[in-house]
Amino acid sequence: MSLALGVLVSGSGTNLQAILDASQAGALDVDVRVVISNRPDAKALERAARAGVQTAVVPHGAFETREAFDDELIATLRRHDCEWIVLAGFMRVLTPRFLRAFAERIVNIHPALLPAFPGTRAQQQALDYGVKITGCTVHFVDEGVDTGPVIAQRALTIQDADDLDSLTRRLLELEHALLVEVLGWLAAGRVHVESRPGQRPKVRVRPA
Repeated sequence: MSLALGVLVSGSGTNLQAILDASQAGALDVDVRVVISNRPDAKALERAARAGVQTAVVPHGAFETREAFDDELIATLRRHDCEWIVLAGFMRVLTPRFLRAFAERIVNIHPALLPAFPGTRAQQQALDYGVKITGCTVHFVDEGVDTGPVIAQRALTIQDADDLDSLTRRLLELEHALLVEVLGWLAAGRVHVESRPGQRPKVRVRPA
């Protein structure tokens, strides 16, 4: 089935571009219905417009509460008949109201091997800690910060010569590939969230 996607962005949109490129090439069965940013100057909006995808700006500063902001996001996504939501560098924490509206249908990409280095500046956190291996994680979104059930991860060895720029660049290449792969699994109906009483939910991916 083709996934009807809404993509939320705040910055340059390289993960969005990976989705758009894979879709245009016929390698990913998704329909990006709208790209929404909380920042009107986000480069990701330009990427979406070049691909012929509708865009919308919902500036978080225009709303008195986080709930009011999320209500407008929900309304915009529903106007475009979005069924799945991808957070592609969206720098806002979503409220439970938003999570309920798209329960188990919100996916995030994070530049670390969660649960290590959640939140912002994950690449710098990895360098500061001195770990030898980092990576990226695609996970479902829950009410915590980068705490939702993990769908897939990919590891990357940190090189002695790595600085923030080089590590960020190499991680982005990994993120692009993994996000597109996971969206393909979702489109094929291969991903299932298994509830486990008293434990964290676990994601199972059915073999192709």
